[in-house]
Amino acid sequence: MDRPSGAGTSEHAPAFPMRRTCPFAPPDEYRRMRDTAPVVRAALPNGAPVWAVTRYAEARRLLSDPRISSNTGRPERPRGPDDDRPDDGFFVDLDPPEHTRFRRLLIPELGARPMEAMRPALQRIAGTAIDELLAAGPPADLVASYARRVPARVLCELFGVPAADHEFFETRLRRLSVTSMDPSVAARASSDVRGYLRELIGDAGREPHRGLIRRLAARHLPTGELTTDELINIGFLLLLAGYDSPANTISMGVLTLLRHPAQLAALRADPGLLPGAVEELLRFHSVQDWVSFDRVATGDIEVGPARIRAGDRLTVLAASANRDARAFTNPDDFDIHRTANHHLAFGHGVHQCVGRNLARAELRIAVGALLARLPSLRLAAGFEELPFAYDAPFFGLHAMPVTW
Repeated sequence: MDRPSGAGTSEHAPAFPMRRTCPFAPPDEYRRMRDTAPVVRAALPNGAPVWAVTRYAEARRLLSDPRISSNTGRPERPRGPDDDRPDDGFFVDLDPPEHTRFRRLLIPELGARPMEAMRPALQRIAGTAIDELLAAGPPADLVASYARRVPARVLCELFGVPAADHEFFETRLRRLSVTSMDPSVAARASSDVRGYLRELIGDAGREPHRGLIRRLAARHLPTGELTTDELINIGFLLLLAGYDSPANTISMGVLTLLRHPAQLAALRADPGLLPGAVEELLRFHSVQDWVSFDRVATGDIEVGPARIRAGDRLTVLAASANRDARAFTNPDDFDIHRTANHHLAFGHGVHQCVGRNLARAELRIAVGALLARLPSLRLAAGFEELPFAYDAPFFGLHAMPVTW
């Protein structure tokens, strides 16, 4: 059969985007889709049909299947007249071996060992941000003053941005944020950031070891392994991926812990629980609903009762898969003691997030330092008054007033 039983016809297919109605749960429609079938017919915003992968096991399987392509330029990929996704040149939209070429160059920079070496810098960044919070005094907006400030400064550290340019860089990252993106403002910020990355590349000969971009330029431009435009796209992608997601996970993570005081107390009493708590926050929130939004089948694939045909589009719903009771016990419960937590927040397979080691270290340090140094941290507004970003591709908070 061509679609799962009960998935509906094209006239009745659920349509993206699907709005969350609870800050601690994915859209309600995801549960109904997941209960119906592992893959369900749905519709993209422009009306184009798409298979939505809803369950954990099938998500892992399809994310590892070489017949599922990330190359948005493939002729199999149907484009409608209103399909305005740009051809941005990002390596995540490529398949092996082209995709593998880029990952091979990035792993030495973002692997477990270099990220462990970066821990003192991460601790310094988090500590300085907390110093600034304490100096300004309560109340404060945790989103603007901490949750977004820390990832921005981590990216400055990673890229070797000099202190004099931090404000410029942080301002452009805020303007690029998809949580509240104004297209015209974002376009100008994008141009500014790309221009700045080009300057960093041009500076590689003078300071070849200062920051990821200069190092990649010094090593791989002379050999022809990378072009300047490819390196700019690498840098821009890392900035986009390394800002919104950790910023929203920090703020939503702190809020979640404040709403679960017993688990917060356990975490403060035993900081050794922090790595597991971060993994649970990543699973529980899945601040980006989909781990891969736009992929295309290059051959026919059977998934349960459904047949995905060559040329069909897919989206893998991490926020649904991470709440699948077939994979997680009591998946709608937040539990920092959860041990079986192989979530899909970073994806799976050859396209698994290349920056996951940095993200994990950053989240552990940012959340842990805040809880340790502000033991009386609490909301300065009612929970019902908090402005959640229900309209954004990355779920989070526009602001979070706190005091201590």
